[in-house]
Amino acid sequence: MTGTINDEAARATWPFVVAACHAAGLDPEGAEPVRIADHAIWAISGEVVVRLTRPGRRAAAHTELRTAQWLADHGVPAVRPALPGVVELPGERAATFWRRLPDHTPGRHEDVAGLLRLLHRLPLPDHLPPLADPAGRARARIEAVRHSSVIDHADMGRLADRADDLADAWRILAAGLSPAPLHGDAWAGNVARTADGRAFLLDLDSAAVGPPEWDLTSTAVKVSTTATIPPAEYERFVAAYGGYDVRTYDGFEVMRDIRELHMAVYAIQTAVDHPHTAPEARHRVACLRSLNGPRPWTWTAVPHPPGRPGPIV
Repeated sequence: MTGTINDEAARATWPFVVAACHAAGLDPEGAEPVRIADHAIWAISGEVVVRLTRPGRRAAAHTELRTAQWLADHGVPAVRPALPGVVELPGERAATFWRRLPDHTPGRHEDVAGLLRLLHRLPLPDHLPPLADPAGRARARIEAVRHSSVIDHADMGRLADRADDLADAWRILAAGLSPAPLHGDAWAGNVARTADGRAFLLDLDSAAVGPPEWDLTSTAVKVSTTATIPPAEYERFVAAYGGYDVRTYDGFEVMRDIRELHMAVYAIQTAVDHPHTAPEARHRVACLRSLNGPRPWTWTAVPHPPGRPGPIV
């Protein structure tokens, strides 16, 4: 690590980065944090980035590597592993190593749709788990931060109850499109667009098999919930996918509500490490409690220091 990293969350991940690099036979000298959020991503020498999971996400790291290779075999543009194996770390953490992409910006919404169209048409792979309970993952994150000071105890209880209700609703969802391979967290921030117009899928650790509508809802909520996509831009997304608008699906409201819950809980989780983001977390929770009027709501980006704030997540 060169210089002083003026961010507590980044400093906390540094010992794991060092241990992972040494285990993989790489030199961590000169490593720099790229993004410290749900995962800690550091750039190291040799055009390689190391991706460090949160505690308890080791199995997802193994799945992510297998998914990246599977996508390569099928010619889908995505991040590619720099090393074939996972470095296992204490606390059910893991580190993986990836080839660094050329300079890039977040993808356009049409890029997301085009990549999803490729992905959803692939044959179902054997290695991906079924998307059984996406509300349950939000519930687990709620429990992990329940005793923090970001949100009061009563509101955390309400979020947990909401997650339970949505889990019940998920189990009786209306039938929709045929099950397909899913990215799991498909939005513009998880697509990289290079200067020459190429687009690549990033962050493959939520990949699963399930209803394609789940992937499409990630962009639709930018219209229905946060109003951060102009209608014309969303129409281009729909056209790039092939003309299907997930908002016409009978189960859309359930998927929308689960996505909103994920976004609110993510903001709480971020505020634990970056306290200056706590007002946004509280704002999102108030919206879910119907205290800020009807949708669409104004949700602003949750910053990820060090570095510039990221897109709205």
